[in-house]
Amino acid sequence: MDQDASLPRCITRRDAIRMTVTAGVAAVVGGCGSRNAKTDSMGGDPYATPAKERAVFVWPKGKRAALSLTFDDARVSQAQVGLPLLDRYDVKATFYVSPGPFQAHLPAWKQALANGHEIGNHSMRHPCTGNFSFARDKALEDYTLAQMERELEEANRVIESAVGVRPATFAYPCGQKFVGRGTHLHSYVPLVARMFEAGRGWMDEAANDPALCDPAQLLGIELDGRDFAAAKKLIDTAVENGSWLVFAGHEIGEGGHQTTRIDTLEAICQYSRDPNNGIWIDTVQNIVRYVRQAPGQGE
Repeated sequence: MDQDASLPRCITRRDAIRMTVTAGVAAVVGGCGSRNAKTDSMGGDPYATPAKERAVFVWPKGKRAALSLTFDDARVSQAQVGLPLLDRYDVKATFYVSPGPFQAHLPAWKQALANGHEIGNHSMRHPCTGNFSFARDKALEDYTLAQMERELEEANRVIESAVGVRPATFAYPCGQKFVGRGTHLHSYVPLVARMFEAGRGWMDEAANDPALCDPAQLLGIELDGRDFAAAKKLIDTAVENGSWLVFAGHEIGEGGHQTTRIDTLEAICQYSRDPNNGIWIDTVQNIVRYVRQAPGQGE
């Protein structure tokens, strides 16, 4: 292809035609090495947002970040081990429950609500992809949006009837947000957005930017199996960036599959309650309500 003498040697006329006139592209047109220079200025991460371009979000009472501890499935260890530990440090957490396991220990969950914790919806049957053997009889591939809506509403009714509080937030079972398959596949995020104030994911890889996150699909990072050093690194990064970190766990104990370690949880409570660390630790419901009322959010 012929080369236009007015363009840098690394950019052809076809490349130039494809470019949109923006400040970012103008920098590329200005020289072949400008993209690398931008990457280097961001510490080697081409996807990072430069600090000067980040929207400023102000957390309440001088806090520099937010943190939510969430636990799924209403497991017995949460009631017997987790709740007493959290209450000892006056840390409020969110527990995402399905009616069956939840109803087996109602007195503990009623006390959790009385102590300021949140009870959220984790679906009626915990449907996931049928690729998981435990989900073959409740495979998301076989669901419709109408069926999902019925079951979410049924879970809301059962939970509200049991404890007198209607769930305000939801956690996607297995972190999966679809129903159906192929050309008949649909996201049920819009359904969650209509029914709840927030929806939390699972096995995600980042904290939430409060200035642009979608409350209907908040990122949730696994807490199970982490030692405090690993958890603290994520917390400190959230503080540095002004983010909202949402941890998600299951069992609470000394170790094992899908288990949040007691020593890690206790250290997180201690660290987050230290006012010098600038962390607002609270339920998903309380924090999302603050985020939604901020200018430009919840629209």
